[in-house]
Amino acid sequence: MDAEFDSASSEISEVVTSPYDENPIEYDTKSLDTYLASLPYQSETIPEMHAKLQYVMELFVTSVKSREWKAVNNYNDMILCWLLLRYPLPTNTRAHLVKLYYELILIPGMDPRSVRSWVDSLVKLIANKGPGSKRKLQPSDLQLEWYPLWYALQKELFPKKRGADSSRNMVNILLYAAEQCKTYYPTNEIEPMLSAFLPLLTRDLADERMLEIMGNLAIEHVGNRSYPDTTPWLDVGIFSEDQWNVLMGKCLGSFNIPVGATKGASTTGTHADGQADSQSLQIKKNGNRYNYLAQILVYSMSVDHLSRSGKEDTYSLSIQPTETRWLAGSRALDSLQQLMTSTETYFHPSNAEYALNSPRGGKKKNNFLVERLKLTPIIKYNFVSILRTPALLAMFSKDPISMSFAQGALRIMAILEPSLIMPEILERAYGGLETINETHRTTAVLSTLSGVALPLVSDILWLGGQKHILPLLELCLPGIDLNDPSKTVCTTMFLVAVLQNIKIVDLTSVDRDCTFVTDDGMNDVFMSGIPDGLPDGVDQSSSRVLNKSEERALVRESTAGFTDWIANFFRRVFALYENLPEEGGKRNTTGGKVEESVIKSLKSALDVICLHLSDTLFDFVLNLTFNYATSNAKANAVRAFGGLVGCLARVKPDKTLEKFLPYCIGQIVTELRHGASSVRTTSTHGAVPADTTLHWCISILRGCMGYGGLALLHRKHEIINLLSLLVDKTLSERGFTSTGRLLTRILSTLTSVYPINSRFVNTNEWDDPAFDHDNLDYWGKLYEAKDVKVDWHTPCQEEIDFALEILDIIVEPLLTKVELLLGKPKSGWDGVWRNDFCRFVHAIRSTWSGLSTIILEKEKEVITCFTEDSELPEFLPIPLKVAAGFALTYPDDPLYQKFLNHKQRFGQLLHRAAVAFRESDVDDHIDATLAVSRAIDVYLLEYGITASAFSALSKSYIVIRECPSLQRLWSKSKQFSRLVLLKRAQVYHCTRIYLNAMFRQRDSLDDDLILDLVELSLSPYTRIRRHSQAILMTVMQHYVCSTRFCLPHLLRALAKDTDPDRMKGALFLLSSKGTASYTVGDRRYAGDYILSLLRCQHQEKPSIQKLVLMTLVEVLNNMSPETLSSHIYTMDMLGVDASLAVVQADFEIPDSRLTLLNKAMSTLTARLKRKEEVYFTIVNGILDIANDPSTHWRYVQASARLLSHMLRRDVVPSGPIAQFFIRNVLSDHPSLRATSIRAIVKILRTIKIQTWSRSNEELWLDSWHNPLSLSVNVNDPDIFMQILSQPLSEDKNTFYVDKLNTGFLVWARDVKAYSFPPETDSPFQWNDASLPALKEIQENLDDQKWFMRLVTLWSQESSTAANGTTDMYEGRYLDTVLNIIEPLWQDTDRFNQRASAEILQGMMRGSKHWPQMTSERLWMWITPRLPRILTSITPDTMQIWESTFSMQLRSWDPRRNQPLINFIISLPLDFSGESPFFMSKSLNLVGIMAECLGARFEPYARRYVDLFFDNANTGYAEIRSHIASNLDAIMKIQWHPGYQSISDLLHAVETTQDPLLIREAKHRDRIQTYVKLFPEWKQLRLPPPNQAQSEVRDIVGLTLLQFIWTGAHGSFAPAIFPYSAPLLPSFLEMAELNDSSDLQLYSTAVLYVLSAVMPPQEYVQGVADMFMDAIVSSTSWRVRLNALPTLAVFWYRNLTSFTSESMSKLMNVLLQCLEDENLEVREMAAKTLSSVLRSSQRQRILPLKETFTHAIRQNARLPNRQVHNYAECMRKLHGGILGVVALVDAYPYTVPDWMPSLCEVLAPHATDPPPIAQTIRRCASDFKKTHQDMWHIDQHQFNEEQLQALSTMLSGNSYYA
Repeated sequence: MDAEFDSASSEISEVVTSPYDENPIEYDTKSLDTYLASLPYQSETIPEMHAKLQYVMELFVTSVKSREWKAVNNYNDMILCWLLLRYPLPTNTRAHLVKLYYELILIPGMDPRSVRSWVDSLVKLIANKGPGSKRKLQPSDLQLEWYPLWYALQKELFPKKRGADSSRNMVNILLYAAEQCKTYYPTNEIEPMLSAFLPLLTRDLADERMLEIMGNLAIEHVGNRSYPDTTPWLDVGIFSEDQWNVLMGKCLGSFNIPVGATKGASTTGTHADGQADSQSLQIKKNGNRYNYLAQILVYSMSVDHLSRSGKEDTYSLSIQPTETRWLAGSRALDSLQQLMTSTETYFHPSNAEYALNSPRGGKKKNNFLVERLKLTPIIKYNFVSILRTPALLAMFSKDPISMSFAQGALRIMAILEPSLIMPEILERAYGGLETINETHRTTAVLSTLSGVALPLVSDILWLGGQKHILPLLELCLPGIDLNDPSKTVCTTMFLVAVLQNIKIVDLTSVDRDCTFVTDDGMNDVFMSGIPDGLPDGVDQSSSRVLNKSEERALVRESTAGFTDWIANFFRRVFALYENLPEEGGKRNTTGGKVEESVIKSLKSALDVICLHLSDTLFDFVLNLTFNYATSNAKANAVRAFGGLVGCLARVKPDKTLEKFLPYCIGQIVTELRHGASSVRTTSTHGAVPADTTLHWCISILRGCMGYGGLALLHRKHEIINLLSLLVDKTLSERGFTSTGRLLTRILSTLTSVYPINSRFVNTNEWDDPAFDHDNLDYWGKLYEAKDVKVDWHTPCQEEIDFALEILDIIVEPLLTKVELLLGKPKSGWDGVWRNDFCRFVHAIRSTWSGLSTIILEKEKEVITCFTEDSELPEFLPIPLKVAAGFALTYPDDPLYQKFLNHKQRFGQLLHRAAVAFRESDVDDHIDATLAVSRAIDVYLLEYGITASAFSALSKSYIVIRECPSLQRLWSKSKQFSRLVLLKRAQVYHCTRIYLNAMFRQRDSLDDDLILDLVELSLSPYTRIRRHSQAILMTVMQHYVCSTRFCLPHLLRALAKDTDPDRMKGALFLLSSKGTASYTVGDRRYAGDYILSLLRCQHQEKPSIQKLVLMTLVEVLNNMSPETLSSHIYTMDMLGVDASLAVVQADFEIPDSRLTLLNKAMSTLTARLKRKEEVYFTIVNGILDIANDPSTHWRYVQASARLLSHMLRRDVVPSGPIAQFFIRNVLSDHPSLRATSIRAIVKILRTIKIQTWSRSNEELWLDSWHNPLSLSVNVNDPDIFMQILSQPLSEDKNTFYVDKLNTGFLVWARDVKAYSFPPETDSPFQWNDASLPALKEIQENLDDQKWFMRLVTLWSQESSTAANGTTDMYEGRYLDTVLNIIEPLWQDTDRFNQRASAEILQGMMRGSKHWPQMTSERLWMWITPRLPRILTSITPDTMQIWESTFSMQLRSWDPRRNQPLINFIISLPLDFSGESPFFMSKSLNLVGIMAECLGARFEPYARRYVDLFFDNANTGYAEIRSHIASNLDAIMKIQWHPGYQSISDLLHAVETTQDPLLIREAKHRDRIQTYVKLFPEWKQLRLPPPNQAQSEVRDIVGLTLLQFIWTGAHGSFAPAIFPYSAPLLPSFLEMAELNDSSDLQLYSTAVLYVLSAVMPPQEYVQGVADMFMDAIVSSTSWRVRLNALPTLAVFWYRNLTSFTSESMSKLMNVLLQCLEDENLEVREMAAKTLSSVLRSSQRQRILPLKETFTHAIRQNARLPNRQVHNYAECMRKLHGGILGVVALVDAYPYTVPDWMPSLCEVLAPHATDPPPIAQTIRRCASDFKKTHQDMWHIDQHQFNEEQLQALSTMLSGNSYYA
């Protein structure tokens, strides 16, 4: 055994198969073979499918070359359809397609929706399943250029302020593409990439992103270490020891556990993240820190150190080990143990708020560990041991999410080490099922058992579980209880999980002479993967089982109870059926959602049980069910009982049908003869009691006929006669709809392709006579896909003939009857007529509902709606025709023609009926009209498989695949339960059907029916309208060009004088997302669509106006700037064209084969012209409506929003548009005014970028070039910063640098700068095309009343300054504006001040590139007024002016604002003045200047830092707050490593300990000054109540505490320790000052916050020593009381960084405090000791136990109170008692061997004087609370005396005393 572990430990193989070892093409081909082999029909070969793909690619290439982007998207969808079929794609072709899509997404100005779809295609082609998974493309197969994507991303990541759109999500689309493509960027481009990215890095760092990167790296480099690209392993995986300690500290902090007195101690990181800029917060990426934590830990596990056993923690008597040993020899595993033991207290079910984290992390770790199956057994064993306790605890959590994660973790652990997990689960399972203390415990047990069903039923995974199956099944039967739905659902889940893996058979009845499996038999080969024993030091008592033959004998004996169990189960089911609520409601459901879920889950269980019954038990159940069916007819269980019969029919349809059919036919005939279903109704109603037996029998027949088409053939004549009778005699709605469902079921059974055996083994194995003898070997069997043999039902000729016979005998006469009904005069359309019509139409449509795959649709004569000169019908998408099991596929087949003629006659009849009802004047035809609508739904959409049905099937497959009881053993295993692979084959078959049902073509009859649906959607009756609208929107998704076909009819319904209901119906359809999205981009109807909406003001009904506004909102949402542009039709796309050429070569598509290309290119000009015409038509039409005086203001507002949205980058705004917006800037409506202001800014910005853009790329990627801009090289950052700090000069080399977005971590090579504008002339000349718009704006601005009116409006409400006008027109209106605002800023009214401030801000910001003289004139006006403005600021206007100054200083070179900078610097800072508010104004300005200037504030930094520290003793709290925040801002500014290049940064990382300079404290000397002064001030401090006379220490302390508090909540937090560490002793002393509540509050809070921040490594020891020294040396018990919990928090947060010396010192301090004179200190020390022992120091427990028990014995007898040493003896005894209590509390949920004896130590003192008795009773109470879940097990570790002692501890006295 030892040799086995040694050999396993010496060589660690991380994965079973390297992801690089298998050829992707071979793998895909093998996978495809398994898919095709599972189908019941011949499928296309690989060459045939490649030919189809080649045809699609021809059209795709043609559409890209001709810039027909809609067609590109259509054929992209077809490529995705082709990929769904899983045919292999050559690696080169796949790589070239990825490159093509990559180039497509980089087209500047492309529609975001198209980009999104192309990114999805790119991701599907890459097919990357995550780090460590097999890739279809290796980096050697594909290399992509990173810079073009980065170039496009910059516009989205760093948008221009006035061009930013918060609703735009392009940044996340491109980042998603970058994440998927990151593997394929060349490795030699790493340094250029870092050079591009890192200079833009800011101070906002994110730990979770760092953990994500580390986790991915750990996975990527865990494989075979001989690969050249893998990183060599270091101390712990790929990490060094120091790196590992940091990572574990981050992982521990990521749990966000509230340690200590305040929950806020763990939230500083979240607070810092919230301070990031708003743009970065728009980047959405789902992250799971537990996932990253699990990756780091699991993929770093290996035998890398000396080993120790898991029990050394508890039982070692050596406090200081002589050498470092790790658990199982793995440092990572040891860290996991430390992490879990330190946090498991928080994951008890009682801590619901935090119980979520541990099981979630545990499940992730288990998932990853299972992937590394070749880790050593000792590592796996200890891994499971570590996670077992928290998972078992959380198993009973009342939080469902936490409970589900715990159960998932237990499932995986049961696979890893079943001997450790399964006995524990079974122990809890029997307790939870036998005695119900809490309801949720039963459901938790059942759910957990469902998850571990596979180890329970398979003795290959765990020998010893099978014998528990029947006892557990018997115990769970009471769980089937309608009064407790959740328990019933959990019970059925357990039944399904277990019974789907076994055959339900009484093995004791099998011939006993057969050969059983013995220990040395052949089946031992299955056990070869399980070790013969367990690692050394492992307790084997809990996992001891019998040998295999003995276990098998017990299992065989237990199966004798299956017969009784089955009988009891079905009786329980029948009892539940009898108690169901009555069926009713609109959908005839049984009760509500809860009851429906119970019925559904119960049916799943019945399905599984019936499938796996032996023949004997099946006959027994069939007879039991038949007897119940013939003696009962329950109205409330009609549907449910029919489902039960269906479960039986699925197994043996012949026998079931033979049993039930004669009885049901006889009953139905009898019931109909006696008047059942004879009351004519057409709408849904409650069940008539007299009809119960009829519905009961029909439901049974529906169940009988759901499977086995051949079985129906033997009873063909009886079935036809029965159907004829039912169609003719069932007159009530419930009756004829039940008949319709029966018709649908029969025809679907006859003509559909479906699997017929869903058992857990193949049919040949099940039918093998020897299977009953040895089926225990098959229990829980898993299959590979190639080994599963799927049995299908495929329609034979006789079944097709039977279906046709039903059409001829039943349906065709009904068609004739309906035609006759429609031919009757409308005056005769009475109630009988309506009933007959509804009955017959329902029967006909039900028939065709069951014939969805009877014929494969032929090519249709498509009626297009195209504009001939600009659109090509050849670009219409076509369905991907593939073999899909359609019964009839050849149009020339006579049978095909018969079915087709039947269907066409059905469609023509529906059209005739729809027209007849539309022309009828009778109103009472709602039900009949709905019948027609539903029938049209069947005719148009019941083909193949509907989208909803396919989606539901796909989701059910995913659910089954992820089901705990069916999952494969590990994520890369190829073995599944047979049911999963069966469902996989069914989904693949349905995928083929679905592909045939996509992109359906229309013929004239289809168009007629679609128009009928349009008319029905405009019906005045709400029921008809809503139902038809839902159908029509689905039709639009399936039929090509159907939306365009419907649009003219819908738009006509918006015309004036239209009926309001028709208008409402049209608006509802037009407002749907699909319709709006299509129509906005349609060149033909976009104009009519938008303009028709804006002309809807003639209808005043509020509901219609609400719909109009909703539709306009959808229009705006779908109208992106890229959608309107036409540049993508004409611009050069060299990258796309180059990639296209390569793809053409791959698919052998020369240009000569692109027959459509010339035709498409000839329409390009017409397409472009048409698009431009439509755009200008829409714009001019909207403008006309908006300018019409009769237009309502709401529509003017909507028009303004539309016009603003339609302003294009590539089109110069016209003069009328500019005139409209500049005029409405003065509108009385605030929303219209705001829209107009934004539009004016957008117009002027558009003029700018059009003037300055030299190409479409610059125009759309925001890379246009300002004539004044230039690029300045940063050769030396220090010299460069000196240049920026120098005053301006006339030197031509002088420049402005406004946005210094580089230099924090690394400097960029170049920085964007601006040259000086000319002295007097304008530096810009706008293009000629923009002059009309500028002229219109200028003419309005020239009127002085315009500005006066604007100021009046702005002074009335909040607004935003528009500096675009002042920017473009420079100083033209300077004097006018200044004269207007002169009286306003002096006005005491805050609204006038706000208006003046906003206008002034706009003028200043707009003067950026004014001629120098004009700009100087503005500053000459502003500068002398600044002091007066500052003086006039009041609390009401403070925020207004702060915003003004902040906006002006931000993102500008300080030299542009030199007068303002000089003014702020010159402000006197009198910290002792009389007015704190006046002082705060100056301090605020300084803070604003510091924040806005950033690194360029450094020349002033030292001056202000000294000033603030010198005046930290100010008496005003408001000023102290400003000082603290300003100090924090300045110190953050000064933190910038600022390396000149990437190479310098990398060199610093390799050679220095502090490359980020977080340990560099530039102002530490100021802190040291106060450190020296605090003791002096302490001596001078007067006692209360005179402390106010000597409050210098208190005031300075408050200032520094606020400074530390602010710094600890930002990204600068770790760098605060050099400042805070020397102050910690003083802070501890301040925390005891009861006479200064503020000081005590702040000091306590700061101590906790600092303990929550992870300090630099070297500070851990020092800070811990400061805490411990303060505790030991302080004479004040309050200092010790405050320091102990803070020390505990700090120790916990930095657990991984504490050295053995620090731990020894900590233990000594705690032991010393246990004997402290103060009671509170002693109790706090005990709590701290308990947490320390629980988390890390378990090896000290036995020595400590001896120490404490010795102390108790020594002081067992307390002297009299009068004795002088009574207090000392009491203190020592109490200290010993507290020490023992700490030992007990260290194990809150388990009972170690040494613990019971402590009860006998504590019990004798349970009646001692206080506080000893209270301490013992509290300990016993906590022990009882935490151990109650497992007390039925834990109590066995106590003998009778120890239990009595425990009782004494609880009660304080003994019963026997």
